[in-house]
Amino acid sequence: MKFLADMGVASRIVEWLRHHNHDAVHLRELNLIRKDMSKSFTIHDLPRAERPRERLQKHGAEVLSSQELIALILGRGVKGESVMVTAQRLLTSFGNVKNISQASLEELSAIKGIGTAKATQLKAAFELARRNEEITEEQISLKSHQDVIKLVKQRLKDKKKEHFLILCLDTRSNLIKISNISTGTLDTNLVHPREVFKEAIQSLSSSIILAHNHPSGDPEPSDADIDITKRILKTGKVIGIDVLDHIIIANNKSLSFKEKGIIL
Repeated sequence: MKFLADMGVASRIVEWLRHHNHDAVHLRELNLIRKDMSKSFTIHDLPRAERPRERLQKHGAEVLSSQELIALILGRGVKGESVMVTAQRLLTSFGNVKNISQASLEELSAIKGIGTAKATQLKAAFELARRNEEITEEQISLKSHQDVIKLVKQRLKDKKKEHFLILCLDTRSNLIKISNISTGTLDTNLVHPREVFKEAIQSLSSSIILAHNHPSGDPEPSDADIDITKRILKTGKVIGIDVLDHIIIANNKSLSFKEKGIIL
């Protein structure tokens, strides 16, 4: 039945009716309400106190369902369809919130009711959430490979493509900045020492740490990973900027070139 896509809204109406002692509403009448909802129901058909925005204002965001939170980000539905239906369609299509957060703009835009504008709203909201979870980069001291893993893991895990980062450090091993050098399968064409040390020199770095992810989930370095690292090490010795380590993040696994003995 088509109204199932709007089950969250339907449930809220039924709860409200019961809360207000509308026991005389029979199942047949509720079904008629639900069938009508599937055609033209909108947020404004809910009692004001049961609308997502008002519920958030009164009770806080934590009481809202994922469907309601997504609906608030989207703002409005499309002609003839409630934003709650669109929000539920997203959850149904991708399975859960995590998968929605990892979807590309193209994948999001392909969902009925989600155009480019709404897709960018979703990506912006998830990016803010990701940044909130990150450790601030100000005055972070990186004394061990575990410090580096803790810093970059949230940024790199669950990425569908490889991202190559450099962490620029001062003379006391304090973080100056993190720069994304390339996105895509690592090879010598994408990651050139020139680009790596351009960032390091501009930030007046004393040393750098390399980091990238393996979407496959296997943290073992490839031949290309080792070759790129050796080239960057060689260049660093020439220009006087030390390469302290290279970290690979593979979902919940990680590997340190220093710890493994690849970098001495």
